[in-house]
Amino acid sequence: MANDCTIPDDEQSYLQAQIEQENQQFIESNLSNELSFDELRESLNYDADTGIFTWNKNHQIVKKGDFAGYLKKNGYHSIWYKGKSYQAHRLAWFYFYGYMPEKSIDHINGIKNDNRIENLREATVAENLKNIKKYSTNKSGYKGVHFCNSRKKWIAQCTFNKKKITLGTFSNALEASIAYEKFAKENHGKFYCNSY
Repeated sequence: MANDCTIPDDEQSYLQAQIEQENQQFIESNLSNELSFDELRESLNYDADTGIFTWNKNHQIVKKGDFAGYLKKNGYHSIWYKGKSYQAHRLAWFYFYGYMPEKSIDHINGIKNDNRIENLREATVAENLKNIKKYSTNKSGYKGVHFCNSRKKWIAQCTFNKKKITLGTFSNALEASIAYEKFAKENHGKFYCNSY
């Protein structure tokens, strides 16, 4: 019999997302050795105020000035360049600062395709994941809160330093959410994301 007071499915997705993000970061850091800053600027234009990439040249099926890239199912903007897919927010960082970031890139406002340079910051994977809204699969209506059938209570939990911390059991979801928000605000620093 499964324990219904453990990490719910949306939290499992959270941990899976962390692994996938680390893998993507590793792949892109290796690809950056093949990506020339000068070639990138020659082929693409990046508008730091809008976060939009456009093509600088006509080639194959694109014309100069066309929007570069596509929106993936996960909400991120990607660009197919020289036979490889790159996340646009990482290319934006590379284009603007001249180096491929070693860490993850966090979208400060939580909008995954808002690649304005002022909305991007370097972050560890753990920091980046702190700045995530509640998942669409969340059943409680509150980030970090789920119902435990066996206890008939609401549980508040938060991942911190790669460990799941149970913040308490509560008679209603709002009380559990208040406990989660208090903990997150105190411990997530500039990566705190208000889930209301």
